[in-house]
Amino acid sequence: MKRLLTATVATLALAMPASAHFQLIFNPEANPTAPAEMPLHLIFWHPFDNGHAMDMGTPEELFYVFRGERIDISDSLTPMTFTGAHNSAAGFEATLPVRRNGDYTVVLVPEPYFEESEGIYIQQLTTVYFNKGGIPTDWNEPVGLPTEFVPLNRPYNVIAGSTFSAQLLSNGEPVPGAEIEVEYLAAEPDMETHTAGAPSVGPMPGGAIVAITDENGVFTFGVPRAGFWGFAALGTGPETEHDGTDLSQDAVIWIRAYDME
Repeated sequence: MKRLLTATVATLALAMPASAHFQLIFNPEANPTAPAEMPLHLIFWHPFDNGHAMDMGTPEELFYVFRGERIDISDSLTPMTFTGAHNSAAGFEATLPVRRNGDYTVVLVPEPYFEESEGIYIQQLTTVYFNKGGIPTDWNEPVGLPTEFVPLNRPYNVIAGSTFSAQLLSNGEPVPGAEIEVEYLAAEPDMETHTAGAPSVGPMPGGAIVAITDENGVFTFGVPRAGFWGFAALGTGPETEHDGTDLSQDAVIWIRAYDME
């Protein structure tokens, strides 16, 4: 896998090896049917292989967008310890207040994480989507992050066996030719015990699953099975330095796929 650090949107210049870090915002129910205070788990992890978990610092921002309004929920953050198959690490719990019908786009801007093995900081700007009542509102609108994915399919009810597409943006402009790493949440976290469940599948042979954006910054992925799928564009953000050290500012999106019944 390559982690790409960009000085500009058009220049993907510096590459170095990395492992499959993925920032996660998790609740198992993507389509709540009733008003609720939905708990969220914020975990920095290797979810495909239930691998090493990384300590998170206090997030810089945590908010959701509902019908065009941005609502801060950082005051709901509570530190917690997440335990995977190999180690425990610092994460956070938070609460999403779901009231009215429509789309809830949850956005996390984490504190940059220093990856000692690579000698760089990593900051994964992450979005996940919830919908109440089956009424779509603004799931396909950008939220204004330095780099982000804009879904072209509803991200909370993708049909397993179909495809998912999204457009990658940096500073609001499409990013052509970017490598998109694909991740599957093979071991869903237990919301009560803060532990990883048993993995349902193992990682694929041959390394990371990747797709490449086209000239309009769009990629398409055939979703082979139900569950939570993540997509990361590494180093596509405009910020390339933190505390005098290289920074990979990444866009991450999570979607929910279902089998047809």
